[in-house]
Amino acid sequence: DVQLVESGGGSVQTGGSLRLSCAASGYTDCSYDMTWYRQAPGQAREFLSTINSEGRTSYGDSVKGRFTISRDNAKNTLFLQMNSLKPGDTALYYCAAARGYQFPTLNQGLYDYWGQGTQVTVS
Repeated sequence: DVQLVESGGGSVQTGGSLRLSCAASGYTDCSYDMTWYRQAPGQAREFLSTINSEGRTSYGDSVKGRFTISRDNAKNTLFLQMNSLKPGDTALYYCAAARGYQFPTLNQGLYDYWGQGTQVTVS
C-alpha cells in the first residue's frame, strides 16, 4: 500500500516560514498527482495546492503567492514552502495522492491516499 507521511509542521510567528514535507512510499512510479490540504478546527478541509508528475501546479486562492509546492520524484517526496504565514493558516496540513484524473484534481473524494497530517500553528 501507498503510505504518506507528513513532517515539518510546528509553531511560528506571524510572517514566518515553514517547509512541509510529505514522504511517499509503496509505489515505484511518479504518476500520482500530489496535493496539500489543510483543516482547521470546526472548518471544512481546504484545498491548498497540487502538482502533477510533470511539475504542473495549481493553487488555492488563499495561499497563492505565499505558498510554493514542489516535488522530488527521485525521492518520492512532496514539499510545501509556506511564507508570510498568518494566524489564519493555523491548521492540520495533509498531503494526498491521486492518479487517473484530469489535472487539477480538486475533488477530495477522488484521492486514494492520505497522510496523517502535520500541525501548523501561527501566532
